[in-house]
Amino acid sequence: MNNKRTWIDKLSDFISGKGFYLVVLVCVAAIALSGWYLVQGVRGGLEDTLDQPVSGSAAIADRPSAQPTPRPAAKPSDPPAAASARLETAPSAAPSVQPAPTPTPAPAPLVFTWPVKGEIVAGFSVEALAYNQTMGDWRTHNGLDIAADRGAQVLAAAAGTVSALYQDDLMGTVVEIDHGQGLVSQYANLAATPTVEVGDAVDTGTIIGSVGGTAALESGLASHIHYALLKEGYPVDPADYLPQR
Repeated sequence: MNNKRTWIDKLSDFISGKGFYLVVLVCVAAIALSGWYLVQGVRGGLEDTLDQPVSGSAAIADRPSAQPTPRPAAKPSDPPAAASARLETAPSAAPSVQPAPTPTPAPAPLVFTWPVKGEIVAGFSVEALAYNQTMGDWRTHNGLDIAADRGAQVLAAAAGTVSALYQDDLMGTVVEIDHGQGLVSQYANLAATPTVEVGDAVDTGTIIGSVGGTAALESGLASHIHYALLKEGYPVDPADYLPQR
C-alpha cells in the first residue's frame, strides 16, 4: 500500500482542519482591505470635486406668466328665434287713458249798440284827411262824432270791463272799455265826472257817463260824443260793428 500523499490531499486536510479558519480570516481581511480602498477612493473623488471652482453661467428660465383662463361664453337663455317669438307674442302694454281736455268755451259774441242816438257829424277817416273846423286844418279822424244834447246819457257800446279813465288835453274826459277779442272802445268829450270807475264790469247799454264839452280839439262842432273803436291797438271803423238804424 502506497502511503504517499499528494499535495492535493494535504491541502484538503489542511482546509478541513485549522486551515479552514485561516482561509476565512484571509478572506475577511481581503474584504476589509478592499472596502477601505473603496472608501478612500470615493472620499478623494469628493474632495477633488469640492475643491474645483464652479464654472458656467446659471441660466434662469423665464417662468411663463399665468394666462387667464378664458371664461366660457354665457349661454343665452333663449335662442334668438325663441326670444323674437316671445317678444312678438308678448302682449303690449295697455295705453293709459288720458282724460279728454275740457273744451274752452267760445267767447260769447259781442252785441253792439249805439252809445247815443244822433246823427253822425264827422265820420271815420284814417286813410284820407278830413277838414277839422276847430283847428282849421286837414287831419285824420279815428272815430265817429255822433250828435247828442249836452247831458244826454252815454251807453257802453258792448259788454266789457272799464280799463281806463283819464283827462286828455285835446279829447277831454275819456273812458275806455275792454270788450275782449282784441277790441277796446273809447268815449271822449264826456262830462267831467263819468258814472263808472276802472275795473267796473259793464253790459251792452250800461250808462257810463253823459255828453259834455271837454274836447278842445272838437269844440267848434255842435254838442256830440266822440266814439272810437280799436282792434289790436289799431283804429277800425265803428260803423262796421254798430247795428243798422
